[in-house]
Amino acid sequence: MSRVVIRPLHTHDEGEWRRLWTAYLAFYETVLPEEVYASTFARLTGENAQGEYRGLLATLDGRPVGLAHYLFHRSCWTLGNICYLQDLFADPDVRGTGIGRALIEGVYTKAAEAGAPEVYWMTQEFNATARNLYDRIADKTPFIVYQKNF
Repeated sequence: MSRVVIRPLHTHDEGEWRRLWTAYLAFYETVLPEEVYASTFARLTGENAQGEYRGLLATLDGRPVGLAHYLFHRSCWTLGNICYLQDLFADPDVRGTGIGRALIEGVYTKAAEAGAPEVYWMTQEFNATARNLYDRIADKTPFIVYQKNF
């Protein structure tokens, strides 16, 4: 039986993290410069200062197969921080095996440990496979996201 472990991202994970994050970005048809990779990995594996992103890695029998990036931030609607799950990815060859769910539950655990009353995230409307999971483990809100790029 395969063993899934969800654990914090460590500095020695950089090569596998880059492989996973590159595949995640490719899914969204995005390419980022090296400076963003380096900065993001440094933030994810740093001291986890308030306001910095944190990372989780999913391993299957010791092999990295997924990642999650999350952030605690203030909200005007609560006294404490809430948790934003920004990035979630599982290797295509392990999808449907519970890796995505385990990563989200790992973020839920970190949020509960931090006393955060909420975890939220966004996905693209066409991401039907992921939305099938999300619909089972969280509540879909009626909010629409607006964005202006400069």
